[in-house]
Amino acid sequence: MTDLKAVALLAGVSRATAARAFASPDVVRPATREQVFAAARALNFRPNRIGRQLRQQATRLLGVVVPNLLNPVFAEQFQAMEHAARVHGYNLLLATTDYNVEREAEVVEDLLRQRVDGLVLTVTEAHDNPLLDALSREVTPFVLAYHQPLRDDFSAVSVDNRAGMAMATEHLLQLGHRRIGMVAGPALQSDRSRLRYLGYCDALRAHGLPSLPIIEMPAHTQAELATLTPHLQRPNAPTALVCSNDLLAISVIAELRRGGHQVPRHLSVIGFDGIALGTQMHPSLCSVVQPIEALALAVIQQLLAQIDGAAPASVCLPCHIRPGESIANTWSKPHEKVR
Repeated sequence: MTDLKAVALLAGVSRATAARAFASPDVVRPATREQVFAAARALNFRPNRIGRQLRQQATRLLGVVVPNLLNPVFAEQFQAMEHAARVHGYNLLLATTDYNVEREAEVVEDLLRQRVDGLVLTVTEAHDNPLLDALSREVTPFVLAYHQPLRDDFSAVSVDNRAGMAMATEHLLQLGHRRIGMVAGPALQSDRSRLRYLGYCDALRAHGLPSLPIIEMPAHTQAELATLTPHLQRPNAPTALVCSNDLLAISVIAELRRGGHQVPRHLSVIGFDGIALGTQMHPSLCSVVQPIEALALAVIQQLLAQIDGAAPASVCLPCHIRPGESIANTWSKPHEKVR
């Protein structure tokens, strides 16, 4: 069976250099690295990672837990994290939970059994979470993604969800809207949604305006016309809707069109996340942008720092409004329903 010594001999390098080419390719000169890889291909050799992991007591694996990949914000995050991790010689293991608390505990336990070196977690609820309390007593470090800092011994990377939604609501207020509703998933399904709801209320209260009853959808990222219609038919119906995430906002626009409402002619709609898909639709989606790539990079940096012995730390990144065609001012657009 071909071994590393044979690869080194064929490549014309030392065994130590051949080992470095596989273990830390960035520290080997490109020409030498390619000689080693060419020899490995010729000899059909692959390094034994498991043996190396056992010797080093490290798997070079990071576990990533997200609610789902149906929401592009998590797919975009994962892609950016994978790129950042690979630069440092790590690979990612992904698990989804569908906002199920029991499932969160199961997948984290499974990842720990696979001896991941660290965890990136987006959970349903980060406050008073028994899973996080248990993890804080483990040796495996973890970083919370999208959750705002909760405790000094937790590492978290997020945006200010409350301030971000207040910014979105204020943006609509500046366009003349005074009846602004909020659309969210079931029972404000996540702690992020609840903070965004508080931000919506903050902005209205600052202008002496009441918040409208929340329009609660049966799914976190999917709207339905039957739920929207009663809110749009009542006296003093909203002229604008803020949505707890972009995918829900896109679904709201589709359902409104199905019911004969034009966006933004009859209703303005704004989302939260800033996913790329929002710029590719018509009307383009106005959204509060989370810097997903910067967040993903910060998450990996924080986790690798903890693996190297650094103390937990938290970062709150700025967000901003991305203009879009899905909103309009109230003084130039009528809001009657299409007949």
